Amino acid sequence: MSRRITVVTAVHGPSARFLPEAYASLCAQRLPAGWEWQWVVQEDGSTDRVRPHVPDDARVSFRQGRAGGPAVARTIALARAEGEYVKVLDADDQLMPGALARDIAVLEAEPGVGWTTSRVLDLLPDGSTAGFPGDPDDGPLERGTVLDHWKRNDFRAPVHPATLCVRRELLTVLGGWMALPASEDTGLLLALDAVSRGWFSARTGLLYRKWEGQLTGRAAHVDPAERAARSAVAEARAHALAGFGWSYPPPTATPAP
Repeated sequence: MSRRITVVTAVHGPSARFLPEAYASLCAQRLPAGWEWQWVVQEDGSTDRVRPHVPDDARVSFRQGRAGGPAVARTIALARAEGEYVKVLDADDQLMPGALARDIAVLEAEPGVGWTTSRVLDLLPDGSTAGFPGDPDDGPLERGTVLDHWKRNDFRAPVHPATLCVRRELLTVLGGWMALPASEDTGLLLALDAVSRGWFSARTGLLYRKWEGQLTGRAAHVDPAERAARSAVAEARAHALAGFGWSYPPPTATPAP
């Protein structure tokens, strides 16, 4: 039986038109021998705007539900996740060739690494791309690295949570994505950073689409009061997790004498 990586996508009406491009980027992935992907698409709401854009493919699972934002949609989608690793792919983004294979290779070779991220390029409306300065070096990210950078750089993480690939059991232990109106993926990233080592791939793994209707472009997303509250909750959670002393992987139990 093939091993599986689950790709989770939250989608709402305005972003549904980009699903075919996300699907094409998924179909272009070449996985290691013995591996296959599963695409779990969850609509944030129940409309008639999304289903027409969902591909007819046995590897694709589509469901609808009560609207609650991307955190709720992704977390409830985990009920259908069959893979041992879970990869995020937003509906309006595209995977770059080799992204899934690189994620799998790291998590298979590095049992002490709980999650991976990669370099991102913005995909601009005219089709051009733009990179970001200051990416970390290719390789492991020690616990606390993300939180430290985030606090010193106006709540900006050194790696992009839209590129996250994580061990499913670790994601489940942390409760999925944070129950926040935005920055729910950053909150999860900070929690993962608090309990486990991560990994950054310097090879580009994602095209992050910039477009007029995206949620992160709305005024509410940058409202100072809400942003401060989101950041405070995410930081407090990360500190609490680190303070409890639990880590992944858990220490090997010492056999009783």
